[in-house]
Amino acid sequence: MDQKPAGTRLWTGVVRLAAVVVLLAAVVAVGYAVVVRAGPPSVEELRERAGLIGKQELLIGVHDDNPGVSLFDPATDDFSGFDIEIAYMVAADLGFRRSEVQLLPIESEDRGKMQARAGDGRFVIVDLVVASYSITREREESDGVTFSAPYLLTDQSVVTRSDHPRVNTYADLRGEKVCSISTSTSEGPAKDAGVQPVIRLRTGECIGDLLAGRVEAVTQDAALLAGFVKQHSGRLKMHDIGQDNQERWGINTGDNTALRDLVNLSLYDSLHDPADQRWEDAFDEHLRSAQPASLPQPVAVDRQPDVRRVDVRRWPWEWPARAS
Repeated sequence: MDQKPAGTRLWTGVVRLAAVVVLLAAVVAVGYAVVVRAGPPSVEELRERAGLIGKQELLIGVHDDNPGVSLFDPATDDFSGFDIEIAYMVAADLGFRRSEVQLLPIESEDRGKMQARAGDGRFVIVDLVVASYSITREREESDGVTFSAPYLLTDQSVVTRSDHPRVNTYADLRGEKVCSISTSTSEGPAKDAGVQPVIRLRTGECIGDLLAGRVEAVTQDAALLAGFVKQHSGRLKMHDIGQDNQERWGINTGDNTALRDLVNLSLYDSLHDPADQRWEDAFDEHLRSAQPASLPQPVAVDRQPDVRRVDVRRWPWEWPARAS
């Protein structure tokens, strides 16, 4: 039987190998096209859709009068509290250093509009609102709010002066003056129970009325009230009123759904990365420390709420470097 020359056999092998390589390259190219074009967006694509590429500063609306949650200190010209640490955590995961984040005071009624006050008194539209904003269907449907996944779970509660009888339900306050915030989720249940509602713009104003004897009680989220009770230890006390509905605080991203997905990605990583203790550290420093003064009311659930996995492409080289 005739045999082909060695050179011919070698050339045939090279041709076959080249054909295999071309075929594999085509398969990889098709697979890549299917994943990239038909699959979920990458982190970088979400950043582009969210308008973060080339952005020099991130504006975040926060409260400025809630000790333990979000408080501005004129002496240091700085904010502190649980919400503040969450705001900086999310901002870092979005690629912004602390020096590239501007925290602006925002009133409760302006959280849906995302309008905060700049230093010169102007109202500006912020990128995020991290301001003890409870997630509700009404706010999502009527006010057009786009919420992230919840980052804290707490309850509605009541604070009175220390000499007030025990309060077990809102009904125990029937006929009494009870202060709340006009946009608070606690306003409706208290009013339905027959209290005399007193509406203020800020929780601190309600606490001032309570200490001055102008109202008998204040109702708000427990996590918001706990800092005031700790601040005025011995003069105020918290009551566990056993409300079934849990308050779920979320971050408002306006109509920027890509930014919402990136915020959820930050919260997801915070929850599932054992080495990431930023949420736990913020809770321990600012909320757990208020628990002794707030008994018998739990301040908040002491673990980060569950976050659904974000549908996003995350190759190893796409993991964002966490800003310091």
